[in-house]
Order: sequence, then structure tokens, then C-alpha cells
Amino acid sequence: MIRSFDYDKLPIVEVVNEIIVDSVKRGASDVHFDPMIEFMKVRIRVDGQLIDYTTVPNTLKKNLITRIKIISGMNITEVRLPQDGSVQTMLKDTTLDLRVSSLPTNEGEKIVVRILDYSMSLKGLEHLGFSESNYKKMIEMSASPNGIILITGATGSGKSTTVYSLLQRLNQEQTNLISVEDPVEMDIQGINQVQVNSEIGLTFANILRSVLRQDPNIIMIGEIRDTETARIAVRASITGHLVLSTLHTNNSLNTIERLLDMDVERYLLASALEGIVSQKLARKLCTKCRKLRATNQYEKDLFSKVFGVNIEEIYSIDGCDECGNGYKGRVAIHEVLLINQEIRDAIAGGVSKEKLRELVYKADVTTLLQDGLEKVINGFTTCEEVLKLIELDDDLEGKTKDYRYSLNVALEESNISKESGNVTIDDKVVLKADTESIDENKEPEILN
Repeated sequence: MIRSFDYDKLPIVEVVNEIIVDSVKRGASDVHFDPMIEFMKVRIRVDGQLIDYTTVPNTLKKNLITRIKIISGMNITEVRLPQDGSVQTMLKDTTLDLRVSSLPTNEGEKIVVRILDYSMSLKGLEHLGFSESNYKKMIEMSASPNGIILITGATGSGKSTTVYSLLQRLNQEQTNLISVEDPVEMDIQGINQVQVNSEIGLTFANILRSVLRQDPNIIMIGEIRDTETARIAVRASITGHLVLSTLHTNNSLNTIERLLDMDVERYLLASALEGIVSQKLARKLCTKCRKLRATNQYEKDLFSKVFGVNIEEIYSIDGCDECGNGYKGRVAIHEVLLINQEIRDAIAGGVSKEKLRELVYKADVTTLLQDGLEKVINGFTTCEEVLKLIELDDDLEGKTKDYRYSLNVALEESNISKESGNVTIDDKVVLKADTESIDENKEPEILN
């Protein structure tokens, strides 16, 4: 994987071009230029994992940083403050759309180049890995005449891809669609896109006040970051507008709690909220080399508790020339909640967190855990990836009691049925569970 360059013969301009173009071809989402004492290390993030790419001698470190700053429109003389820049160009028959960030460290400036890829957004919602039931909910949400739809997840979980896919679906000739973004990541014909500029007072809140006077049908807010933006977004959604936005929360319940913590009035939130889409990205199994293996006792317990079935085999990684480590690409794991009247009444009435949790996960919702394990059964990803994402294997080895407790919390959120029976997942009938073979008192096996 480690590449080497002949820095004596190759100009620094060509080195930068080759690093970026090759990173795009390898499917990287980010390129990190990390200053160190002996050299500058270059790493690329592929399928969510950072891997070493090459090293650059310290004698050329400054030249390389200067070149990146020049092409991204940064101030090359400013080395004490963080800067942001962007690049949109064609290089070696490759279309590049990059976001560049610099950060001063004690060893020099660190540069991170984010490679934007909108191919998935352009394909549409049906290509984003939604299960059949979740896809139907997404279509029902997008048909709402007003209300607020929130796409939630951590940074880098694919929220922008989902939002842009929704916008593509809603982008009709008879619709006035306005987006407020920081930054505008993807130019979409037919949508009025506004760039936030906080330095001159052009904030989310200020723009939204003006947008409401522009006769919009649909408003997209890049991110709800503060109380003022949250309140304006909710108020806009109850005055006849459909509002789309993103929020950094982990699941549906956390999203409702976060909005209430932002001092959004309960009665407004209850009437405005239409749906919440929570998502995470798991590494996708390479279809060329994945192989079946027998499930261990821990995995059998997990599948039995979540689905009430006994799963004997699941797919696992192998590794081939095409993927290297058994994974190629990423697949989204979703939790899609359509807000029903019972949940609206609970939000407005100020019920306890425990009661709200019960109502949310008793609704027609497939949780992240359930959706992830469905994708494991169908060979899209591995059990290890799903457990890592839902934070079940974060406890240190030996802390079995704490580990089992975190598992039980996740299982409670999954509205588990302890009755045995056949389960159909993506038109595939899974075997009937042998519940008597499951020892409820047995401590689960810790996955390495």
C-alpha cells in the first residue's frame, strides 16, 4: 500500500496531483497530510479507515503545503490560524471537488483534503441501502406538505448524501425550493442555494428569516447548530413549509431530546416533527471473496433475542486482490421513525424519557441494531461492524457484566419479541428459532 515518489526528479506539483488523483481512484474520502518530526506522513481514509499512503521529506513539506493552499485559494502567508478552501477542477480526466482545511500544530500545519463524491446522491433514494419498509417510510415522509424531516448521525455518516437524494426527489418545476448551507456542497439545478457567511453576519438564523419571505415550498437547512436555528426551523415547518435538516445525534430518541434541550417549545415540536432518519455507515463485504462461516454462541444469542430465529451461518471477510482486507465500499444502516399521534401527544405532554423511549420503539420502527443485523444476514456486512457501530463492544475485555448491560439496553430499544417463529428478511425466510437451546443465564462471548 505504501507508495514512494522520486522527489529528486518529480516536481512537487506533480506529487500533489498524483496523491489526490490516486486517492480518488482508490475510493478515499479524505487525504491527511500529518506533519511529524522526521517527515510528513500522508494517510488516506478508505471505507472509514485511515491507512498509511506515503511519506514526504521535511525539506519538501513547506512546498507541498504551499501548493495545496494555492490551488484551494488559501492565504499562503498565514500559518498561525486555521483556514478553509476548496478546489473544483478536472485533472487527468478525473473531476475533482475538494474541501481543504488547514490546522496549525506544534510540528507545523496539518492539511486535510475531503474528496466529495455525489454519485450516490444523483442515483436517488432507492440506491442508498434502505430496506423495503424504510424506503416506503421515506417516500411517505417526502410526500408531506409541511413539517420537519431530520437526517441525523455522526460526522461522515452520509447525512448529506441522504439529504441531497431527498432534494433530488423533491426538486420539481412547480416547487420553490431554497437551501441554506455552510458550505454549499453540491450545485443542483432548480434549487436556490444560499451560502452562509458568518463573518458578515449572514448566519443560518438571519438567512432563514429572509427565506420565509421568499414564498418557499421546501426549505433545506444544512445543519441545526443552535437554539435560534432550531426554533426558526420548527416554526417554518408549521406555517406550511416542508423543512429538511441534519442534526448530530445517534438515534430517534436522542434527536427528540436534543431539540427539547435546545428550548424548542414542546407543543411546536409535537406538531412540526414528521420523521427522523438516523444512520451510520458500515464497511461493506467484498462480494468477490466473502465466505460463509458458522455463527458463534454470542451471535446466536444476539440473533435469537432480536429476531427470535436461530442463525447458523453468516458471511465473513476473506480478502482478495480487488479489496485487500475483505471490505469494499460502505453500506448505510438506518433507523427511520415516522412520528405518529401517540408520540406527538407524549412530546407535548412532557412524558418521562423512559415512557418516550417505550413509545418510540414500540412504533413501526426498525432500529439501527435490527437493520444492521438484517444486513449481516443478507451478506452486506459483518456482525463485528454492526457491533462496533452501535457501541456494544467498546467495553474492555473482562468487563462482561457491563458489556451485557449495554447489550440489553440496545435490545430493549429493538422491541424484541421472545416468541419463536419464521422471519422473512428481503424475501428470504430465516429458520425457525430453537429458543430452548438458548441459555439466558450464560454470559455472552466477547468478540475480538
